[in-house]
Formats: sequence, structure tokens, C-alpha cells
Amino acid sequence: MRPASLPMYDPPELHEATDAWWQGLARHFRAAGVADAPDRLTRPADLHAHWRDKALLFSQGCGYPLTHEFAGHWQVIATPCYAAPGCDGAAYRSVLIVPAESALWSLDQLRGCTACYNSEDSHSGFNVLRATFAPLARDGRFFGKVVRSFGHIKSAALVQESEVDVASLDCVTHALFARHAPHRLAGTRVLHETEPAPGLPYVTSAATDPQTLARLRAGLTAALGDPALEDVRERLLIAGARQLPDTAYRVIPRFAERAAGWGYPRLN
Repeated sequence: MRPASLPMYDPPELHEATDAWWQGLARHFRAAGVADAPDRLTRPADLHAHWRDKALLFSQGCGYPLTHEFAGHWQVIATPCYAAPGCDGAAYRSVLIVPAESALWSLDQLRGCTACYNSEDSHSGFNVLRATFAPLARDGRFFGKVVRSFGHIKSAALVQESEVDVASLDCVTHALFARHAPHRLAGTRVLHETEPAPGLPYVTSAATDPQTLARLRAGLTAALGDPALEDVRERLLIAGARQLPDTAYRVIPRFAERAAGWGYPRLN
């Protein structure tokens, strides 16, 4: 069996729903002729090694790795659409959250404050955050301090604890927290929504042959239309999927290029 994962929107509170969504996907993949779809998802300790596996059948990744580290390693199956505030079709935004009781009400007021990001290979938590503050930077600086959280869950927790003043969360993650894990957002509020970008694509290895890729797309389409999976799709806020043109994700590196053009190549 070839490995599969769904790591992007899979907090502990949604493991059961994510597993159920995979069971439905796998069933439809097999019906479409993908005989080696695994029964269970992989939740790898080393996600990047998992993503580099040439046997990778199915996963979901961020647009930044797609256009950077994993360019040439992945093929896009389709881009899911989410019924979450900040989403428009296959596009999504990030939300900048701050402590609910803070006196911060504008982006400029964050000058000299402490920001956190999840990882430097994240569009939603890093790339778009840098681009948002680039026009406000002076001599290549804006924040007083920047810390890495290694994940949106920890980013939200740091804001809750007032350890940092602002964090950038994927709007789908924010909506899933609000619905299924409101304790993760308690004591925070949204300050700002960023510009949109193409959402987090479903991907397969670049080594996957064209026939299997077509079967994966057919199975995904069937799963998205399966009434038996309606409840789990609704829990995960999945509203459909689109095949975007190959050029769609070029907007992701443009955020970085624009920040560099403002003299702000680093988040600091």
C-alpha cells in the first residue's frame, strides 16, 4: 500500500473526522481503480520525509512548500474549497489574532511588539505575515521580537498567554478551532484578514503516473458528491474542490518577492 496523509487540518479534536474522510476517499479511490490506497492514514513524525517519499499517494500540503522545497516532488490533484470565513472558492486568507484585551486595533500599533510564526515554509503563518507588514517596516524592521511556534495550535496558545502580541493563523484552521475547539481561541480576537491566495492543495508524488492521477481525481470527485460522507465533509468544512490552472500558485512566491521589494526580506 502507498502512504497517505491529511496533516494540514487535523488537530486532535478532529482526528476521528479526518480518519472518516480518508475512509470515504479510500473507498472511492479503489472504486476508481486505485488498488493500493491504504486503509489508514499515516501521521508521520517526519512530515517532510513522508512528503518526499516517491510512493506518496495522497496528502495535503501548503502552497509555499509546493512552490519551493517540494517543487518538482509533488503533483496537484485538486485544491479543496472550504466553507470558512475568509475563503472564496479555492482561495483562502490568514487571520491575524491578538489577545482579546489588548489595546491593539491597527497593524501599525504592532510596531515594536512580539510576533510569532509557525514555520518559515508556511504561507499562512509566515509568508503572508511578512508581506503584510513589509510596507510598514522601517530600515528592514518592524517587530521588536519574532519567535517560532512550530504550529498554529502553539501560535494561538502563545497569543492566549500574552507571550506574543500577534500571530497569523490559516482562516480554515481558525474556523475549525472556533467550531470544534473554541478553548484554543478563548481570550483572542481577530485584528486583520490578509490578502487571499490559492488554498492548500491535495497532492501526490511527482512519480505518480498519469492514469493513477486521473483515478485519484475521479475518486475525489465521487467522494465530494457522496451523500454518505456529507456529515464528515460538513464537520471538516469541506465544500468541494477545484482544479486550478498550473499558474495559480505562482502568487505564493510573489508575496515573498513583494516583501523583498519593500526591503523586508526577513520577518523581524
